[in-house]
Amino acid sequence: MNATAADYGWLDGHCPELTEAYCLTLVRGLAPEELLTRLGADDRGVRMKGTRELVDAAHNAWDGGDTQFVGVVEANGWALMLEPNGYLGTLDEVLQPLSRGTVTVSHFRNVNAVDHFNWFVDGTLRLHFEPLFAYARDGADPEGSVEEMRASGLDVGPPRSG
Repeated sequence: MNATAADYGWLDGHCPELTEAYCLTLVRGLAPEELLTRLGADDRGVRMKGTRELVDAAHNAWDGGDTQFVGVVEANGWALMLEPNGYLGTLDEVLQPLSRGTVTVSHFRNVNAVDHFNWFVDGTLRLHFEPLFAYARDGADPEGSVEEMRASGLDVGPPRSG
């Protein structure tokens, strides 16, 4: 069984800001500390308790500069990184080193409903697409996940005319 958008409706009530702008990155087999090391993060010992606190801190500290807030936890053998209104998990120069020797998956969405899905394996981009335009995909294996994408409700066929 594949997840669909309806399976994540709970998020809107929990933290509506994250339904507008976020980046979620998963790295298989890494501890959160190793993810932060590979990211080159400046860990100032800040420990937050929960998504709400992370979102509030990121919002309150945003200065238009290049400071990014990330939350990282262990999740069933993966390091899960959440960026409220962030984009680090969309950058090849970030995803390539994060995925060395492992698998990295990310999804990004901004306030303009622009979103991107990325799948890297050992430093190589395997698949990239925008979910609204899943028929336009690229990477080393853009066709390898078509059945899973279709089963998740994505339109993987060519654009329809008229």
